[in-house]
Amino acid sequence: MAITSASDVAILTVGVVLAGAYLFRDQIFASKQKVVPAPPTKTLNGHSNPRDFVAKMKEGKKRIVIFYGSQTGTAEEYAIRLAKEAKSKFGISSLVCDPEEYDFENLDKVPEDSCVFFVMATYGEGEPTDNAVQLTQNLTDQSFEFTNGEHKLEGLKYVVFALGNKTYEHYNAIGRNVDTELTKMGAIRIGERGEGDDDKSMEEDYLAWKDSMWEAFAEAMGVEEGQGGDSPDFTVTELDSHPAEKVYLGEFSVRALTRTKGIHDAKNPYASPVTVSRELFKVSAGRNCVHMEFDIEGSGITYQHGDHVGVWPSNPDVEVERLLCVLGLGHKKDTVINIDSLDPALAKVPFPVPSTYGTVLRHYIDISAVAGRQMLGVFSKFAPSSEAEAFLKKLSSDKEEYAALVANGCFKLGEVLQLAAGNDISIPPTLDNTTAWSVPFDIIVSSISRLQPRYYSISSSPKLHAATIHVTAVVLKYDSVPNTLSPARSVYGVGTNFLQNVKHAVNGEPIVSLPSYAIEGPRGAYKENTILKVPIHVRRSTFRLPTNPKSPVIMVGPGTGVAPFRGFVQERVALARRTIEKNGPDALNDWGTISLFYGCRKSTEDFLYAEEWPKYTDDLKGKFKIHCAFSREPPYKSDGSKIYVQDLMWEDRKNIADAILVGKGYIYICGDAKSMSRAVEEVLMRILGEAKGGSAEVEGAAEIKLLKERSRMLLDVWS
Repeated sequence: MAITSASDVAILTVGVVLAGAYLFRDQIFASKQKVVPAPPTKTLNGHSNPRDFVAKMKEGKKRIVIFYGSQTGTAEEYAIRLAKEAKSKFGISSLVCDPEEYDFENLDKVPEDSCVFFVMATYGEGEPTDNAVQLTQNLTDQSFEFTNGEHKLEGLKYVVFALGNKTYEHYNAIGRNVDTELTKMGAIRIGERGEGDDDKSMEEDYLAWKDSMWEAFAEAMGVEEGQGGDSPDFTVTELDSHPAEKVYLGEFSVRALTRTKGIHDAKNPYASPVTVSRELFKVSAGRNCVHMEFDIEGSGITYQHGDHVGVWPSNPDVEVERLLCVLGLGHKKDTVINIDSLDPALAKVPFPVPSTYGTVLRHYIDISAVAGRQMLGVFSKFAPSSEAEAFLKKLSSDKEEYAALVANGCFKLGEVLQLAAGNDISIPPTLDNTTAWSVPFDIIVSSISRLQPRYYSISSSPKLHAATIHVTAVVLKYDSVPNTLSPARSVYGVGTNFLQNVKHAVNGEPIVSLPSYAIEGPRGAYKENTILKVPIHVRRSTFRLPTNPKSPVIMVGPGTGVAPFRGFVQERVALARRTIEKNGPDALNDWGTISLFYGCRKSTEDFLYAEEWPKYTDDLKGKFKIHCAFSREPPYKSDGSKIYVQDLMWEDRKNIADAILVGKGYIYICGDAKSMSRAVEEVLMRILGEAKGGSAEVEGAAEIKLLKERSRMLLDVWS
């Protein structure tokens, strides 16, 4: 038996007392005065919580708050346009907000004399844009409480403009859902819900909606039109002296300007060296398709199969020169300018400054887009002649005239202004042959959208190509519709022709009848010795293979829709090699079949990666099968019509039905949303409806709906 000393007892006693004091510390040391937590709307320094939009509205005397859900910048542009119109029509100031920067518990605290606008784009398969995820969750979650302790917004006045594309199944789903949820909570919509269709004309849908909305707004808010006025958004100042190294000449971030390291994303793209650039189509195809590989080693950029890469192009030389001449700035293109926002809550300077006139037109704003109808009304005020003014006013006020001449003619702003002044747009623009317009440069910045990156499905897998990102892009070139202003002429897509220019330069090829670009970049940053670079960033996607290789996979990707599936197959090839190395040659026996339904015009002209598919078949021990539809070569259908991917799917309907219904397989569709995607879904409904002993319209449609809900049918489509 152990003997306990007096000192042991003393130590034990002290320990018990201290333990008791710790356990009951709140009661022992409690102050008589109640501790009140700091209000959620204030920070420790006494300033308003930066996430409290209601406080910002009150501080800035804003009666409108506009939230935008935007993935590519379009919804943000319309949000700013609405704010500007509210100011010019009624003299009412707005707070334009990115919803991910704010909290929504106090949405019920918006003052009675104020209104909330929701400008909501729908992304992917009926999903909110990345910056609107939290907002839509708060609105749809019945357990989410506002400061009133309930999920109610009684009497809240709101406006909705939804942005989408009718070729997609879930057209404007987010805008519609926001409208429905707000109504359920007792909020009051002003006017009709606006819906813009990017497949036809977002601009025309917006213009057709906004006038009646503003009438309803005026009545609901008790205001009259005419109380506002035209006021600039920005001031542009020419700088006589400024350190040259601090002037942005096309750089997108401070890090790029100072050549310092940092994370590369949409705000700081990476100048990636081009390691491979080659033509995929044969000369006889009469078209071009670029395969390009971007080196990302050491950049910190990672990617997965199915992700997208954003490529940041510049505007072509001819359009930059054209607008410089039209604005009378040909001799001042290198003049350094600073731009300040007169109301940062309404309109932020959309690109880094200080910069130069020429840089803004080349790198930062989209002067290559078709001129918008409403924009032409703004520019008519600065016309050099009464005839030019009347010409623009007619185009801006007459929807049919605008569609016939400008939209069908694919005229850019510089071209429209030249045509209005009677200039010849078929010859290279110079100061001598171009009439100058006295348009203030702040109007240019306010009216023309930011030049956005162009996104492409990545056509490689990091499992085989960890240090490079591959892109497969058809070069966009088509003819405009002839009209009284101009005969048919070639129209060039900005992003793919930029890549085509890079390809020519990388391979030392001559540029023939293509618009030229300043591909060497700001301060020559995109050229290092003989290596050319392209600014890129990666955008994550949910377009992924199932993790279990035993699941059958059906991929439908005609044309460049095959791009992500090349990455998918490479992903499986890498896994197969490791599996065989570990478990022997029979290790793939229980794997599911990967079937690719691919289509192009001719096997001898535009069959993408034709030489690669047989190698992948060998690597996957027959578990990969490719079905090819060549629409412009035999065999044709019995009636002489062309064969497309959906026809091959119908021929293989038994295997497809087994893969989906028995094997619990996955379906992926990539490519054109307008016709191909719909046709493929229709044939899938027929296949599944028949297999289940019913019809395409009932059993087939129900099965497709279930596949989508369970993420076993995924689409990466575009219009």
